Amino acid sequence: MERNSSLPIYHKIALDIANKIHIGDIQEGSLLRGRSSLAGTYNVSPETIRRAMKVLEDLEVVCSVKGKGILVLSSEKALSFLNKNQNMTNVSSYRLNLQQLLASKAKLENEIVDNINKIIDYSSRLSNINPLVPFEFKITNECKFIGKTAGEIKFWQHTSATIVGVKRDGNLIVSPGPYIEFKENDILLVVGESSIHHSVPAFLYGNLDIDQD
Repeated sequence: MERNSSLPIYHKIALDIANKIHIGDIQEGSLLRGRSSLAGTYNVSPETIRRAMKVLEDLEVVCSVKGKGILVLSSEKALSFLNKNQNMTNVSSYRLNLQQLLASKAKLENEIVDNINKIIDYSSRLSNINPLVPFEFKITNECKFIGKTAGEIKFWQHTSATIVGVKRDGNLIVSPGPYIEFKENDILLVVGESSIHHSVPAFLYGNLDIDQD
């Protein structure tokens, strides 16, 4: 029987009976045992069995025949019910996985922000330049690349600097990647050798030619 704990017991029983019909343990045209017998088999109340049968009747898998009992109508519709439930279970599983991934992503981003803030804090106390200490470069209206992305202007290729964050409107964008678009008043946090202290502003505001092919 389906073990999905999120399903009510009557729905699980309906699935179990539908599966038995599909695999041939219960034949089309046969009559199911009475509610009391089924209640004993599944160790539930007759009302639970009634609700399970109502699910199958609504899907035309079975029907109630007055004076005879519950007639099995269609193995094909039993299979359709099973497939539909499987799809619903998969969607629930995917949704749960997505929630877990988003939670992990948020945790990771918080850790990255925390580490970047620590590096920035430590950098103000260091007398020697370290390749892992980020430089800050502000984008003013004189920057010739406003509106362009880091990848589009080949920022790393021309400066040997890696953008690890962007301060924008009071927020910190962590690991922005090549698609970050430069905007006026952005503050770039970049890491690299000490030469980037000169190469970055020279590239952003100087007359260096760029190859965007």
